[in-house]
Amino acid sequence: MKRKIIIIMIVLVILIVLAIAIAFGINAFVVNRYKNKILSVEDSKELENVDCILILGAQVIDDKPSEMLEDRLKQGLELYNNGISNKIIVSGDHGRTDYDEVRVMKDYLISNGVPSENIFMDHAGFSTYDSMYRAKNIFKVEKLVVVTQSYHLYRAIYSGNKLGIDTYGVSSDLHQYGGQEKREVREILARNKDFVMCIFKPQAKFGGEDIPISGNGDITND
Repeated sequence: MKRKIIIIMIVLVILIVLAIAIAFGINAFVVNRYKNKILSVEDSKELENVDCILILGAQVIDDKPSEMLEDRLKQGLELYNNGISNKIIVSGDHGRTDYDEVRVMKDYLISNGVPSENIFMDHAGFSTYDSMYRAKNIFKVEKLVVVTQSYHLYRAIYSGNKLGIDTYGVSSDLHQYGGQEKREVREILARNKDFVMCIFKPQAKFGGEDIPISGNGDITND
């Protein structure tokens, strides 16, 4: 009996080590696969026929963007003002009537000079995968520049390209953010999750009618 227990424990340890090795291997693959598509604002000016700038959502507090979200909006605004694209998608969580990331994001951009009709709101961007899936299948985007913090950018670019969008990224690391160590650990798991999602390509949590990016963004207003 004691020998059997030892064998079982050894097998469990081997399986755990193997699982950890696979997880870190997938993490490294996602990070490195499209890292050449992370650009500076200056380099992104060389891109042609960019359908839109996609700004990924983050926490809002008292109807104000958090520091991380405001940095994403500032960087997206800089891309817009440099002519990378004249269309913007703001994608985030609007799953409750009392919490609306995309309205806060759109209001911020409008207050900084972007015409309302040039801003499309994706109210169902509940995850990075959903945001990229809906950009392709709802908004009919073929080529985009996504804006988020560096740690998150690898996964966003990976998911976009695997879902059939020619996806580039610009980092919005304009500050140092508290709690970054925890986010980095969670991101390893998230990269593994989206790696699997991009193999099977399930539909986003919510679908809806087509809203081509070539149209008027005000159709997405709520």
